[in-house]
Amino acid sequence: MPADDEFSFLPAQAAAAAAPLPRVERRTLSLPDGRVLSGLAWGDAPPAVTLLHGAGLNAHTWDTTLLHLGLPALALDLPGHGNSSWRDDAAYVARVLAPDVVAALEEWTGRPQTLVGHSLGGLTAAAVAAARPDLVERLIVLDITPGVDPSAGPAQIRAFFAGPTDWASRDELVERALSFGLGGSRAAAARGVFLNSRVRPDGRVEWKHHFAHLAAAAAAGGSADTGTPDAVRAVPTETGWEDLAAVRTPLDLVRGERGFVTAADADELLRRHPGAAVHALPTGHNLHEEDPAALAALLRDIIDGR
Repeated sequence: MPADDEFSFLPAQAAAAAAPLPRVERRTLSLPDGRVLSGLAWGDAPPAVTLLHGAGLNAHTWDTTLLHLGLPALALDLPGHGNSSWRDDAAYVARVLAPDVVAALEEWTGRPQTLVGHSLGGLTAAAVAAARPDLVERLIVLDITPGVDPSAGPAQIRAFFAGPTDWASRDELVERALSFGLGGSRAAAARGVFLNSRVRPDGRVEWKHHFAHLAAAAAAGGSADTGTPDAVRAVPTETGWEDLAAVRTPLDLVRGERGFVTAADADELLRRHPGAAVHALPTGHNLHEEDPAALAALLRDIIDGR
């Protein structure tokens, strides 16, 4: 694995996608309370699309999708994830996260965005669109609604993150991921581990995202509420529906046919927001990682009005 270059995987990903490799740079925004928010700017032009990942992921989860999409974009690390600061209060809920996203949009975009959010990022995107419609041209939510069962998700994911929080090497963590049936190929697992972990000053490797540490604390006897690394763990259902109801920009829901959002969940969204459009892809919950080319094509069709 590379020593410290988060962009070292991109040339091979671009070649595999048969796509040009645009300029990608890391950006960091200092927040008033001393925390930092980080993200990746794709392309040389101001972004047209801003993307928010789900719980336990980071801005790099969109890399292959953005290579296929081919539009200038901004992919954020939500608070508690990637290179963004953890929250001392562990309040990783949509309306708490939304103001940080607003600050990033105000600082880094310059025009209303197509705001794309997956899972926790989708609920956060809805809160942003409801609070600041001037910043959002269109809202696209991926495989989440406020009505999704908070206990949804594969049991092996919860068990995986509830395990140790540090390891001797990234190779050890790759082996653990593969033993849980996670990460796909060894190369894909190695890329995911590298981009979602860091080496501490003592030489041990730990997850970048806060959820794994909260999950481990809960498994050791801490609070089960703060410990569940689930994308919708602490999002009050009615608050989320209120945010979606307040959205006045075009709204699209893209669900994975094997994901968290069922056809009944999608129907409930349409009942509460009749102007929305619903699309489905033959994937699980992480559409952007399972079939990034198909998702990018669908996103482009939605953005272009096709």
